Amino acid sequence: MTGADRRVKRIVDVVVAVAVLVLTAPVVAVAALLVLVQFGRPVFFRQERTGRHERTIRVVKLRTMSDDRDAEGRLLPDGVRCRGVGRTLRRLSIDELPQMINVLRGDLSLVGPRPLLLRYDPWYTPRERLRFAVQPGITGLAQVNGRNDLAWTDRLELDVRYVLAWSLWLDLRIIARTVGKVVRASGVAVDPSSRMLDLDEERRLTSVR
Repeated sequence: MTGADRRVKRIVDVVVAVAVLVLTAPVVAVAALLVLVQFGRPVFFRQERTGRHERTIRVVKLRTMSDDRDAEGRLLPDGVRCRGVGRTLRRLSIDELPQMINVLRGDLSLVGPRPLLLRYDPWYTPRERLRFAVQPGITGLAQVNGRNDLAWTDRLELDVRYVLAWSLWLDLRIIARTVGKVVRASGVAVDPSSRMLDLDEERRLTSVR
């Protein structure tokens, strides 16, 4: 991706992010009120992820889970803590809308490899680290080709393919397919851990074997 490509991509990101924030402001406001009623404060969930050049960024989403814990003080599984309005927000991807603020800040792009947890950083192969050559995205090639149903190796390979084959046309195709999936509420997992191990857990087991 050349410098000119990055500028064009950035312009598209800013224009679309502003439009989405303005058009969905009433939806986010109502959703935030519902979150406040069901889960209390904070309404927004912030989490550190790994961004471009492996720098730490903080993504923001609407909160979709309680802080319920078991008798020993451990957080209950996501599928238990994500209930009611939280499930609805995830199913409709409304919880993702505040990330448009991250796009305006330049932490995220509309399209790119999804930013993952910091604790995954030691577990990428040299090829998979190519995903850090571009801004992470709200959606990406992996998200429109299976999302949580993909094995980690396949998912990360799609991230690399995106980096190597980037074009504005590819971004537009991914955005169009993402809109279709959001409308159909397709591929959303309330509790991804119920379908697959976390990356670090999976690769730790593989390395032990």
